[in-house]
Amino acid sequence: MGFFGVLADRLRQGLDRSRQALNQGLDGLLLPGRVVDEVMLEELEELLVAADLGVREAAEFVGRVRAEAKRTGALSAQDVRALLRRFLEETLAGAAVIRQGAGADPAAVVFDAVKAATARGVDVLLVDTAGRLHTKSNLMDELAKLKKVVSRQLPGAPHECLMVLEASTGQNALAQARLFHEAVGLTGLVLTKLDGTAKGGIVVRIYRELGVPIKLIGVGEQVEDLQPFDPKAFVDGLISP
Repeated sequence: MGFFGVLADRLRQGLDRSRQALNQGLDGLLLPGRVVDEVMLEELEELLVAADLGVREAAEFVGRVRAEAKRTGALSAQDVRALLRRFLEETLAGAAVIRQGAGADPAAVVFDAVKAATARGVDVLLVDTAGRLHTKSNLMDELAKLKKVVSRQLPGAPHECLMVLEASTGQNALAQARLFHEAVGLTGLVLTKLDGTAKGGIVVRIYRELGVPIKLIGVGEQVEDLQPFDPKAFVDGLISP
């Protein structure tokens, strides 16, 4: 087991009593099939206050559940538990996440995100557009639309358009990068999984043909394995002296 795995186990053991107390309360409250109504919300708020989450935080979370239930029209007990996990993670990570429900218009989500970031004076806004295939013209058109939405609200933005590519895809990576570059004008590439391929030389061809700089490279699964791209270090690693 790795170092971080050991720490995670020790943390879980240390929180055992807190976890049992909170989960028992949630299990008794969030029964399968129970409707999310004002009675449940009052009980939920009392439970969170009793767990020392804080009166303000408990009220804020219950308000979020109330708004989500109103927006979706149906919220299950499992949904409430998932919302609580997300709320706690966002509150402790210090990074707000702007999201909408499944099936929401991506342009609307981006619009809300830029508006919120501007209002809060946020330094950096990251827009994750994962899951887009260069072979799907509708998704590529949607991607270009997202860029327009951002630039209309914030002139000069987006300041970076990064594309994450898996080095193991070889020549297909070049085709993907070319189409995305045509759609949104890439400012940089992030090349991952260099540790699991014999096709690391694709880095050279992508840069020569597209002129898009390699900003980051991934050589493993750990956080420290994502590194700024250093041409000299890359060449040293690719070809023995």
